[in-house]
Amino acid sequence: MTIELRHLRAFLTIAEEGTITRAATRLHIGQPALSRTLRQLESHLGVRLIDRSTHHLELTAAGRTFRDRAAAALATVDTALDPRTLTALPLRLGHPWAALGDHTVPLLRRWDQEHPDVPLELRRIDDRTAGLTQGKVDVALLRGDVTDPDLVTQLLLEEDRVAVVPADSDLADRSALTLAELATWPIALNTVAGTTTLDLWPAADRPRTTIEVTNTDEWLTAIAVGRAVGISTSATPRLHRHPMIAYRPLTDAPPVPLLLAWRRGTPTHPAIPSLVQLTRDLLAEH
Repeated sequence: MTIELRHLRAFLTIAEEGTITRAATRLHIGQPALSRTLRQLESHLGVRLIDRSTHHLELTAAGRTFRDRAAAALATVDTALDPRTLTALPLRLGHPWAALGDHTVPLLRRWDQEHPDVPLELRRIDDRTAGLTQGKVDVALLRGDVTDPDLVTQLLLEEDRVAVVPADSDLADRSALTLAELATWPIALNTVAGTTTLDLWPAADRPRTTIEVTNTDEWLTAIAVGRAVGISTSATPRLHRHPMIAYRPLTDAPPVPLLLAWRRGTPTHPAIPSLVQLTRDLLAEH
C-alpha cells in the first residue's frame, strides 16, 4: 500500500497524546479508523511502533527512532508548502537555551546586513537538539557533547561554567565557588537540554538531592525561590539576569563546548556554510 502524510501525522499524534482516544479526538476521526491507520503504517514498515500492552501506550525502540524521522519528514513538507518560502527560504537557527550568549544580537544584526534576502529565524526549542533531529530547524546552537551520528558539528568555543545560587543565600557572599560547596544544596537539573549531571562530582561526593526541571524558565525559578542551586555556562548571566539570582565563577568544573550542528546527508539549507563562516568570524573578532 502507499503510505501518505496522514499515516505520519496519525502516528506522531498518538505518540504525543499517549492514547488512541485522545489522539482520535485531536485529529477529529474515529478510534477504529485511527487504529487502522496505525496498523497500516506498521505493516508497511514491518515493525511494531507502539506497545499496546499497557493502558498508556508506549513507543517501542523502533517507534522512538521512527518518531524523529516522521517529524522531520512532515516538517520538510510543511516548509515546502508554506507560501512564504516561495520568495525566500528562512534559515531556522535553533537553540535550547542561551543561543550564542551576548554574541546573539550582533550575529543577527550582521546576518541581516550581509544576507538581506535570507531571513535568519532564531527559535528556542526545549529539546536536546533544539528540534534539529525532528526537522524543526535547519541548524542549531548546542552545548555539551553531541553524539548523534546523523549530525555534523562545528566547535565554536568553550564556555566556562558558573555557579547559579539564590541571591540571599550564604553562597552568594563568596567571590567564587566549588562543586563541593554546591553539593550541600539540592541541585536543579534541566533533564531535557541541560549540560549538568551528577557525573561532574566524584562518586563519593555527589549531591544527595536534585530537582528536575524541563526548561530554563523552571530552572531559574527553582533557584530564585531558594529551592536549589544550579550550574550553567558564562553565556547565561548575560541573558538571564534576575534580582534573586547570583552568578559566581565555578573554579573546579570543566568548560562546556558550544557547537553549531546540522543534519548529515539530508538536503540542507544552502545558507548554512555562510552562517558557519559568519559565526566564526564574529567570535574571532571578539
